[in-house]
Amino acid sequence: MVARGICDHRVLDAMLKIPRHIFVQEAFAAQAYSDKALPIGEKQTISQPYIVALMTEKLALLGNEKVLEIGTGSGYQTSLLATLADRVYSAERIRPLALQARKCLDSLKLFNVQLRINDSNGSPIGWEEEAPFDAIIVTAGAPEIPVILTDQLARGGRMVIPVGSDAEQELITITKDDDGELHHESTVKCRFVPLIGKQGWQT
Repeated sequence: MVARGICDHRVLDAMLKIPRHIFVQEAFAAQAYSDKALPIGEKQTISQPYIVALMTEKLALLGNEKVLEIGTGSGYQTSLLATLADRVYSAERIRPLALQARKCLDSLKLFNVQLRINDSNGSPIGWEEEAPFDAIIVTAGAPEIPVILTDQLARGGRMVIPVGSDAEQELITITKDDDGELHHESTVKCRFVPLIGKQGWQT
């Protein structure tokens, strides 16, 4: 990670502490620490460690934040957020993944995560009743930046989201200044599974 430009020591330390192999299927455990995405079932993937590290670093977490994660997936990204922030609210639309992620998080005694299953494509994304959030991370590719999420971002907060086509996205960091204005920064090209639902791709 250091060789690829990740320099936030809190992120690096968290990645060293969290056992990535418990978040992948047993058949892929031997590949868990290679820098590549791996299948986790239900046509979903666990992102490659570099992208996980980059997205986490872009949130610039200090330890006292309230974080929203869209797309719990395996729970690996969630575990890093729980280690680096005060509270994490994570939403997942695929029930089996959410239940397995909860088991992994509990096994690591990461009890500062609230996990919600949003398994209806018509449900609005986010967690409006708990907003605003100091940081928001979206682990699925969206066709555009969802306004419903930037509305849930606190002033001074940061959001990281892949935006683009279903084949390729750009990783975008959004900051909301003290006046509520949004500022965008493009980082790298990436490819995520599609964000499904009203604010994403339609099934």
